[in-house]
Amino acid sequence: MVHKSWLAGVALGSVMITGSMPQGHARSSLAHPPQSRSALTHPARAHLYPSAARAGKRGLQPRQSPQPISPAAVAPAEKQLPLSPKSVQTEQAAPVAATQQDKPHIGNLFHPRPGHAASYWDGLEGHLSIEAGITGNPWTRSGRNFGQYYNDRANTVTMNQIMGSLSHPVTDVGGGYGIGFVLEAMYGSDARFDPTIGMGDGAITGLYQWAPTQAHVDVHLPWIFKHGIDVQVGQMYGLMGAEGTPALARPFYTFNYASDYIVPFQTVGIVATMHLSKHVDWILGVDAGNSTTFGAAGNNNKPKGYFGFAFNHLLDGKLDIHAMGRFGPEGNNGWAVTSPDGWTSAGLGPAANHLMQYNGDIMATYHVNDKLSVTVDGTYLHDNATRDDVYGVTSYLAWDIKPWLTFNLRGEVFRDNTGGTVSEYASFMSYTHSLSNRPYPYYNAPPTTYGELTVGASYRPDFINRNLGLGKLTLRPEIRLDKSLNGTRPFNQAGTVQNPVVTNGTNNMLWFNCDAVWAF
Repeated sequence: MVHKSWLAGVALGSVMITGSMPQGHARSSLAHPPQSRSALTHPARAHLYPSAARAGKRGLQPRQSPQPISPAAVAPAEKQLPLSPKSVQTEQAAPVAATQQDKPHIGNLFHPRPGHAASYWDGLEGHLSIEAGITGNPWTRSGRNFGQYYNDRANTVTMNQIMGSLSHPVTDVGGGYGIGFVLEAMYGSDARFDPTIGMGDGAITGLYQWAPTQAHVDVHLPWIFKHGIDVQVGQMYGLMGAEGTPALARPFYTFNYASDYIVPFQTVGIVATMHLSKHVDWILGVDAGNSTTFGAAGNNNKPKGYFGFAFNHLLDGKLDIHAMGRFGPEGNNGWAVTSPDGWTSAGLGPAANHLMQYNGDIMATYHVNDKLSVTVDGTYLHDNATRDDVYGVTSYLAWDIKPWLTFNLRGEVFRDNTGGTVSEYASFMSYTHSLSNRPYPYYNAPPTTYGELTVGASYRPDFINRNLGLGKLTLRPEIRLDKSLNGTRPFNQAGTVQNPVVTNGTNNMLWFNCDAVWAF
């Protein structure tokens, strides 16, 4: 879907401008081989970010000492990155299974004493990453980059995230069963958009906040199918989209529109991956909702869930396809509340319990060779509450020019039919308040078809990394152009409580961005 000319963008229709408030949407993580908001749910986040498909499906190991189970066991917890394997280095999350079946997995925290067999706990992994960056937008009159969650602050050096994890790969515990886990949390400006209501949200309310991002147990069950069933229970990244939350779970510093606005971010529930064959997985899940938990911390009293398939290593290992649907009501069933300064909450009342939201995501990655890969990701959202249809197609190209240099290209066309979904959350707590039925300032655009083209690189300076005692440094400069393809003017200007729909901005936004990521 990489459009080489902005003229290729076509307005898909015109709808009446509405002042409807944006609903807190999602952002996900399990895409495929290079992957989504989850990116192999960090079970693979170990130093290269292989997908479940790429890691292959290995059988369980003999009982002698704990062995990691087939990587697929934890695969569906995250998105896949639209990158070639060399272009991404991991940060945190459970590591991939050992490559040799006769050797137990030894983590990076403990080591067995000489002459002693490895214990289960010798497989513990600890990881840490730090990301800081700046977005340069000389033409903004609002100090913001419209249409962005994490990269909303223009011309400001930002510490986006300090992310740490403690994990254990799914490891054989006897009888064909395996168990592992992932614990992960984040501090930084990115945490403003990764809260899970009921899990420490609002503990810090400034630009830099704290958020737990993963807390799940991973189990392999040798049931029904030859390759068994993998189950994850707890807080997980969403299973849709092509760009992940951790800094190195995506090819660029900035996000595409679909990953910010129409895929789930975190969910609390259960996901089962049934390995129907060597190349086909069936994925089912049920959860409390996007970025919410249960009871008073939930958005309504109805469950939400996933249904999808993953097709791994087709065409002699060159093609991976991920197709996922998500269904359920995501609105808040509290009554709307208005603040003294005129802002209103997103509560819908009891109607929220039956106003459905439907998400669909299809992503395909083709590995042309060991150095070049192409990914196409199509995403769709229909929301009965806002009566909005939002959809887009994003294409990625990743080329490993050198072991230390990857060229990345991204092109996207994205349509918001009412203008109620692509919004700017104007305060530090706006996104959290939108999820928890509290008034929040925001502004949005008229119905708009967005075009976006980003050119960048991932540079891993060898002269620095070979002298680092711990971890690796990655620098990611990029040039990005966003444009309204149907003549609206939503960029570089802010809205007001009286008129939150921006019509007096510019019709394009050219900006220059760069981040630095150290990951261990």
